[in-house]
Amino acid sequence: MTSPDPTPRLQTLVSGPAERLEVLRSLRLTGPDPELDAFAWQLAQDAGVPYAMVNIFGDEQQFFGLCTPGDDSELPTVGRSMSLDHGFCPEVVAKRKALVLPDVFAHPRFSGNAVVDLIGIRTYAGAPLLHGGTVLGTVCFVGPEDKPQSTGQASLALIKERRDEVLHFLYRRAGYQPPH
Repeated sequence: MTSPDPTPRLQTLVSGPAERLEVLRSLRLTGPDPELDAFAWQLAQDAGVPYAMVNIFGDEQQFFGLCTPGDDSELPTVGRSMSLDHGFCPEVVAKRKALVLPDVFAHPRFSGNAVVDLIGIRTYAGAPLLHGGTVLGTVCFVGPEDKPQSTGQASLALIKERRDEVLHFLYRRAGYQPPH
């Protein structure tokens, strides 16, 4: 006879905005988070780029985890939010699949995105933070220099690995077992 598992399970289906908000709260995703900043910083280091984010979607993109160049850098800094029509993460959320663009200029559809001009983005990799049937946001990295196309598979593996680490961290911190 097995004893009941004392660890609550996170609901796996989110049907609307109120339920989504409750899931975000239960995962303690309520605003900028130093632990998620640490994930973003490590991701940027491992990817060899100056920017990385743990991006939660709402009325806008909100970077609850952020690595951005400091004031001593010649690169632009990024704030904690961005319009839903900027960047490449909205594509990841819409498609519910990881996206890797070693060189955004190699893809005319993406080369005209506002972030290309605003902060000089030339490379991107992002993966969705999926909770059951709902995309809560993304984990991504971006950089101002293109990467060879041959780096695509390694970038995909890295971004998926880090996405999984963030999800496991969130579930563990909230005292939940990950949904199966």
